[in-house]
Amino acid sequence: MFVIATAGHVDHGKSTLVRALTGMEPDRWAEERRRGLTIDLGFAWTALPSGRRVAFVDVPGHERFLPNTLAGLGPASVVCFVVAADEGWRAQSDDHRDAIAALGITQGLVVLTRVDRAGDQRVAQVSDQVRAELAQTGLADAPIVAVSALDGTGLDALRAALDDLLAELPEPSSTGRVRLWVDRSFTITGAGTVVTGTLTAGALAAGDQLQLLGRGHSRAVVIRGLQSCGETHSELHPTVRVAVNLRGVAAGEVRRGDALVSSDEWLTTMVADVRHRTGCPLPEAPERIVVHVGTAAVPARLRLLDADHARLTLESPLPLMFSDHLALRDPGARRVLGGVVVLDADPPALRRRGDAARRADELAGTDPADQPGQVLAEVARRGAVSQRRLQLLGYALPPVPPEVTVIGGWWVHATAYSAWRDRLQSAVRDLRERNPLSAGLSRGAAADLLSLPDPALLDELVGPAGLEHRDGLIRLPDGRDDLGPVEGAITELEARLAASPFHAPEADDLSALHLGIRELAAAERVGRLLRLAENLVLLPTAPALAMRELASLKQPFTATQAKQALHTTRRVAIPLLELLDARGWTRRIDAVYREVVR
Repeated sequence: MFVIATAGHVDHGKSTLVRALTGMEPDRWAEERRRGLTIDLGFAWTALPSGRRVAFVDVPGHERFLPNTLAGLGPASVVCFVVAADEGWRAQSDDHRDAIAALGITQGLVVLTRVDRAGDQRVAQVSDQVRAELAQTGLADAPIVAVSALDGTGLDALRAALDDLLAELPEPSSTGRVRLWVDRSFTITGAGTVVTGTLTAGALAAGDQLQLLGRGHSRAVVIRGLQSCGETHSELHPTVRVAVNLRGVAAGEVRRGDALVSSDEWLTTMVADVRHRTGCPLPEAPERIVVHVGTAAVPARLRLLDADHARLTLESPLPLMFSDHLALRDPGARRVLGGVVVLDADPPALRRRGDAARRADELAGTDPADQPGQVLAEVARRGAVSQRRLQLLGYALPPVPPEVTVIGGWWVHATAYSAWRDRLQSAVRDLRERNPLSAGLSRGAAADLLSLPDPALLDELVGPAGLEHRDGLIRLPDGRDDLGPVEGAITELEARLAASPFHAPEADDLSALHLGIRELAAAERVGRLLRLAENLVLLPTAPALAMRELASLKQPFTATQAKQALHTTRRVAIPLLELLDARGWTRRIDAVYREVVR
């Protein structure tokens, strides 16, 4: 199926044309049929001579219903622009032209209606007029077909022109992310809540779980059933008009402008940086505007960054992505101001003086048509971006460029990688110089120092920085075990203990050597000493030497016998025996006896 939205001035015959093509009444309200005036969106469908099925979204033409018009045009990729041949281009023709240009619609055709009321010369004049008015839009070269919906003139030619137009359209993606903008919500007895919209990407199937986004909330919903043009389907692919029966959702909880999206695949944002595309120059736009995208209309504040770029702050979040086209509307003047394109749906905060100008300079180099270049620019700006984040922002990931290293799902720019590596190396070296007794930099301190978005990235920086992990610390891999200013004291202590392995120095001895808890702990970290308590130290070989003596004793043995065999004091013997117990080298039998574990 293909979906086409109508456009054009009020009372130029849009609904009459749809009725003539489809045999269906697009006006859904009795008030619309009574007044002969389309107020809200209408829907109808038919088959073309080729067999292609086409659905029409009929939009209001009156300026009072411009928000409804924009909701109908927002999800559309093809438009049927209607101009009455007898009246020619009119005021709301301008509005609809501006809306089409703002929303970036480039596919469509022009239908000159009511040719039964105009001669050939008039039809030619209006055709020239339409060409001139659409010259700056994507419909500049659109086919023009003259018809009369009343007597049938030109309807076959219009059907053929529609077939030719639709045959040239690119195939929409069935594997992309779903973003279905809701244009209606209602209840069917026995079925529950149904929402309708135009599916332009991705696929829907009964039983699928989606997220319903709207009014600042997000909730999980399940598809109970699907219909398209009155027919039930188990699965639907784009482009198609779709009615989705949702399980467990009240009709009052869904409204036009909400969106059904693929679960956990969309970023919702309240801030977006944009570039001017069409219409009113940004410096002339009011600060308070309404932003239209899809079927949504959200009040927003416009902050100018420079003449071509601005920041939009929305009153409620929207699922936006890179290169989305937005229409800006002046709520007071009932007119479309113009169109902008989203350059960043997750922009950096502007906190310091001059940030806005610097941000404008960054955005000036952004090309919405150059996805690979923009992905690289985004990675360069942030230093590192997770692959998932890039996908949420709407980028189609290119092959990894040479300037990027992929680490555990993160795209890391070479500049950031080098800066992190060099800074980590400098920090560890500086720490060694300031504090020779330090064992190294903790992982937490290193991650905080570098402001890494994910501590796991640290693992990929240590080796290239010429460093190593050891006991949870990052240090220079020089194997250095000397202890700087206390090296002499530790060497002397080692000599004493080598002569008398179990004669631990007293507190006064340690004080005389200027060895405190910090120095002893440093010596233990590099394997020079073994601490049985804060100020009770032996050589690391002491447990093995003790086992030789204890193994020669008659088993089991007492602590006193062990003390005597080791020629030491109870102060040393008891903690040493407890260490041997903990290592499983000896075993306590009761409160008095131990034995060597054979």
